[in-house]
Amino acid sequence: MAKYLVIVESPAKVNTIKKFLGPNYEVVASYGHVRDLPKSQLGIDVDNDFEPKYITIRGKGDVLSTLRKEVKKAEKIYLATDPDREGEAISWHLYEALKLSDKKVYRITFNEITKNAVKESLKNPREIDMNLVDSQQTRRMLDRMVGYKISPILWAKVKRGLSAGRVQSVALRIICDREKEIDAFIPKEYWTVDASLKAEGESKTLKAKYTGQIDSKEQADKILKDLDKKNLKIDEIKTGEKVRKAPLPFTTSTLQQEASKALNFSTQKTMRIAQQLYEGVEIGNATQGIITYLRTDSTRIADEALEAANDYISKEYGEEFVRQDEALKKNKAKIQDAHEAIRPTMINRTPDDVKEYLSREQLRLYTLIWKRFVACRMADAVYETTNVKLSSGEHHFSMSAAKLKFDGFMSVYKEATEGEENSEFTENAFGINISKDTKLKLVDIEGKQHFTQPPAHYTEASLVKALEELGIGRPSTYSPTISTILARHYVVKEGKNIFVTELGEVVNKMMEDAFASIVDVNFTANMETLLDGIEEGTIKWKTVVKNFYPDLSSAVDAAEKELSEVKVADEVSDEVCSVCGRNMVIKYGPHGKFLACPGFPECRNTMPYFEKIGVPCPKCGKDIVIRKTKKGRRYYGCIAIPDCDFMVWQKPVDKKCEKCGSIYTQRGNKLVCSNPECGNTIDK
Repeated sequence: MAKYLVIVESPAKVNTIKKFLGPNYEVVASYGHVRDLPKSQLGIDVDNDFEPKYITIRGKGDVLSTLRKEVKKAEKIYLATDPDREGEAISWHLYEALKLSDKKVYRITFNEITKNAVKESLKNPREIDMNLVDSQQTRRMLDRMVGYKISPILWAKVKRGLSAGRVQSVALRIICDREKEIDAFIPKEYWTVDASLKAEGESKTLKAKYTGQIDSKEQADKILKDLDKKNLKIDEIKTGEKVRKAPLPFTTSTLQQEASKALNFSTQKTMRIAQQLYEGVEIGNATQGIITYLRTDSTRIADEALEAANDYISKEYGEEFVRQDEALKKNKAKIQDAHEAIRPTMINRTPDDVKEYLSREQLRLYTLIWKRFVACRMADAVYETTNVKLSSGEHHFSMSAAKLKFDGFMSVYKEATEGEENSEFTENAFGINISKDTKLKLVDIEGKQHFTQPPAHYTEASLVKALEELGIGRPSTYSPTISTILARHYVVKEGKNIFVTELGEVVNKMMEDAFASIVDVNFTANMETLLDGIEEGTIKWKTVVKNFYPDLSSAVDAAEKELSEVKVADEVSDEVCSVCGRNMVIKYGPHGKFLACPGFPECRNTMPYFEKIGVPCPKCGKDIVIRKTKKGRRYYGCIAIPDCDFMVWQKPVDKKCEKCGSIYTQRGNKLVCSNPECGNTIDK
């Protein structure tokens, strides 16, 4: 019989850890939290020193019953929940719910689920850190206060099903503020003048840019007239080197940003797949985690991982590729810095070694993490730069070139960009030798009109970056925050861009008018600092709660009296109700959009909502719409299914194949005939 009991959060970890520990250990899962504040009420006794009222989460009775049976049999109990505030709180709730005060109970943590890490944690057990627990408990109570006090006001003044949140409302405000900037933006005209030059005896054309500011067509025309048929002379040539720094290893935030840009993953998808890689995958006959813990703000790397990385790079790439300095960027604040950065648990386990054991998406994310970690321990890339200044009379031009001299970390990894290129490091060698004596002939000169561009719409990646820079939320909150405002239909995604809906604007305006401090960025960031203070033991958690609640309560009372009701009109569709003839409106249900008759309750007709793609069905001429299989896979089919059986997996376009007359579908940069017997392919 097992003498020792190890309790983890996720059932996915159970078998992995069991294999590491042998027959003396029983490993069981709590399936996350076992206790929480009740859903039916605030759950905080504001009249009794703000004591929280915890109850067993519905459905967790059987889990606790199983755990109690195992606890009775065990000599020692190890609480091995995740190594962060949330995990610490789960351990404490288990301690309380299982009544473990008369048992030998130890708290253990590990940043990676490997045999060495798990066994090492058992050698270094500790007590539950109540500062961490109190910090998480405070966050939960503040979020509950905001959600349960403000959400009913939104139900009463706007419509049911809405919610407010301490972090989600700030995220919505940030997006709304950006939309206001874009709407208020007034483009300004400016011009550029580019000169095309050729050196004597050379065929290669060089491009030089005018260095002054040109605000109008008149200025541009004057420059073109002044330079008509005149050559430019070289005034100065400067050569030098520029260094491109190796990136830092991934934190939760930077992983979410890079996975969005490089892999087109949502933050939710990134975290789900990273969790799988952390909890363990079957590789050959062994199961173990292949990345370290995924919720971290730290860029610290364990000494043994540093040593292994240096050895690997030296062996595979050469000694000159190994980063010489050991110092990594320190965190601005103490935020769970006992953690490490996100990295592979074994650097020698390359993506090629594991590709047969991982799904396509797991492999793509693991490859990104592996390459980033290798790159962070490699030498900087070095460019050889040449900058040339030219002139003709009072007019000055410049041209520059950069040639990669030493690729360093770039031999393994290049960061993805989102719409903008890093021109400073673009490969742009002149291709010819240039000296001050080189004669340059003006071949062509051109003036171009431009207009300044408004700020870009937020994407998931840029929103995560903004939340992190502003100190809003923590690693575990970025993904659920974005998922919530999408699920509430406060914002929508079109491509990668996030746009505010009319509903989102109404909710944000109401929050700004009635609860200015809740949606204030600085207030929310300061609250995160207070939570850090609780974790460090310098601030009492009840002090924070007691100071927060009275102002919130007063604001709620005022909002109930002063706020006017706002009606958000449903979006009208072009589908006609088959019962009463009204135009159906788009509603939101638990499973997404559906069409409903606006005549409710007199007319209760509803219909499924299908998103049209603007392409007619090649078989019957009706609309092709986006559909989903029972398992959730997206496909494109005729709106008349089952009467018409047209369907394809790739997105169709309104163009017919020249060979067989079937419709084309999009596949990357190609259009492919949907008829498998034809297979005709053309460029887009």
